[in-house]
Amino acid sequence: MKKCPHTTEREKIVAEALRPVATELRLIDAADLVSLLRYERWGNLADLVSSAAELYFLPGTVRFGVGGDYNLDWDKLPEIVLDLEIKPSGVTIYAKLSLADVLAALEISHITFDEPSHDPVENTAFLSRSLMGSRFIVAPPSSNSAASSGTQAM
Repeated sequence: MKKCPHTTEREKIVAEALRPVATELRLIDAADLVSLLRYERWGNLADLVSSAAELYFLPGTVRFGVGGDYNLDWDKLPEIVLDLEIKPSGVTIYAKLSLADVLAALEISHITFDEPSHDPVENTAFLSRSLMGSRFIVAPPSSNSAASSGTQAM
């Protein structure tokens, strides 16, 4: 995607939203991810991405895209690159998620808005709202409900 002044800000928004998903995916052994990519086990990769995403996003919001890649050299730690399709309400984002030993990075390949505004700043704000709206937000139990039911929050 040709970079525009708003791309960097949008990448930061999407990367921050996907941070917990990247953390979940980095729990998978890098050798397993490399072998799945090497032998083109796209269905298995899709299941892993869906399992990592379902903890944090509504179903179908984050999906494995059309492929991926890996960088595996003798003198470096492995790096896994997964194509992702992110579809919060009103927006479709195609991105590459790079997973390394302690870091993850995201690069947007393409983004499209169902009903784009003429103002790119408004589109960026809509992207942020849409991603937040597609996340599972678990509210902590209130002290009143714990006391009334006789249970103690852990």
